[in-house]
Amino acid sequence: MLRDIHPLLGPDLLFAIATMGHGDEIAIVDANFPAATVGPKVVRADGLGAAPLLEAVLTHLPLDTFAPAAAWRMEMVDTPQIVPPICLAFQEIVDRIAGPFMIEPLERFAFYERAGSAAFVVATGEQALYANIILKKGVVTPEEAGRFAAQ
Repeated sequence: MLRDIHPLLGPDLLFAIATMGHGDEIAIVDANFPAATVGPKVVRADGLGAAPLLEAVLTHLPLDTFAPAAAWRMEMVDTPQIVPPICLAFQEIVDRIAGPFMIEPLERFAFYERAGSAAFVVATGEQALYANIILKKGVVTPEEAGRFAAQ
């Protein structure tokens, strides 16, 4: 156990977000997502839902304020104008923890392509359809880094 580390972040996921730099992206994906074949290193989080894991990640990972967008979700294939309930939950979590970042929709194959260039893909056990989100990491300021920040 460590202090001030969200309990849903296992060692592999904690390592992943700690090694990411400004502008790197991480995909948190549902159980149906082709995580093993999309490209980046896969971090397994099979027993966890996507929304709680998103909340855990965002407690430690700031979103990029310098980019035009810092979060993306997968659009529904047949009805792209509908936002799935899980994605509405994602938006509430982003608003509450990261601030006013709009989660941008991406067409299914565009989402796969973007996830394929991410630093990591986190494969959850989430069973809700379209429960996929990509986050672009921002900058951690010395004040946010805390009492052990480099002087």
